[in-house]
Amino acid sequence: MNTIIKKTEVNNIDLEVIKQASDILRDGGMVAFPTETVYGLGADALDEKASAKIYAAKGRPSDNPLIVHVADVKQLEPLVKDIPDNAVKLMDKFWPGPMTLIFEKSDIVPSGTTGGLQTVAIRMPNHPVALSLIKNSQVAIAAPSANTSGRPSPTTAQHVENDLSGKIDMIIDGGAVGIGIESTIVDVTVNPPMILRPGYITKKMLEDVVGDVEVDKAILGKMSPDAKPKAPGMKYKHYAPKADLTMFRGEKDAVVNHINNLVKEGIAEGKKIGIIASDETFSMYKEGNVISIGTRSDDDSIARNLYAVLRKFDDMNVDVIYSEIFEDDGLGQAIMNRMLKAAAYHVLQV
Repeated sequence: MNTIIKKTEVNNIDLEVIKQASDILRDGGMVAFPTETVYGLGADALDEKASAKIYAAKGRPSDNPLIVHVADVKQLEPLVKDIPDNAVKLMDKFWPGPMTLIFEKSDIVPSGTTGGLQTVAIRMPNHPVALSLIKNSQVAIAAPSANTSGRPSPTTAQHVENDLSGKIDMIIDGGAVGIGIESTIVDVTVNPPMILRPGYITKKMLEDVVGDVEVDKAILGKMSPDAKPKAPGMKYKHYAPKADLTMFRGEKDAVVNHINNLVKEGIAEGKKIGIIASDETFSMYKEGNVISIGTRSDDDSIARNLYAVLRKFDDMNVDVIYSEIFEDDGLGQAIMNRMLKAAAYHVLQV
């Protein structure tokens, strides 16, 4: 398959590009496009054969549900059995934006899109290209991240091309995304609502709107092999670089010294080692391939750079990656959720 790659400015959208992509979606094809979180790989959510193509292109497990993207609430209504009051409050506050809601699905949504579940994950992205594509195609778009399953999510069109060129019909290059990690997923079929995946919209932000919100225990731990994931990213290995990633917890100087010692030993053994540092510690590492993920005073910078940093280490062909650990409250919980999965929960206390 020859993958078409077309660029468009976010603030001056090329409608010919959107039209070409819309035609592909209506014909059952796949289009990768930017959202405010990461690049998504889209197909017609109500076309089970089209959804199956997404799973095949990504190498995604068939029980891992897809997120359906809509452009307005009217497009949502026929996809769900009902819209709970908590969902209305959250949509009024956070849509369009980086929040996905879990509803009971209607009969028109095929089980191939929902991973066999009777629920469906839906969000309204806050990105001009994504919204234009949904509106012009006139289809609800099922769109997981546009990467090979298990790999770091794509935050640029180049990342998508590296993973999926030749496997999908088209990539819309709208530049780098703004947030850099996937949406918060909230189950509104239960009361109180439950966070199934942390993201940019934090627990406190949700509670300010609907009161009590619970957090699924699987967020910062492993799901059992026989469990059925209710939302993307809950069960399977995700976000992982090619090299093994280990994280270190402890006081800053102790962590830096421990990593420096490991790097020295690794280099002596002929290993190429990557280090994920922060702006505050970057200069404290003396050897190895050191990349700052951002500043600890700005979680947004860490979230925005996370996947790009992991992919840079892939490009460097490092043998192992060592990383500092980051705070796990607020947006930090979403960052740690991704990093723990990328590290296969390999965290050592220093």
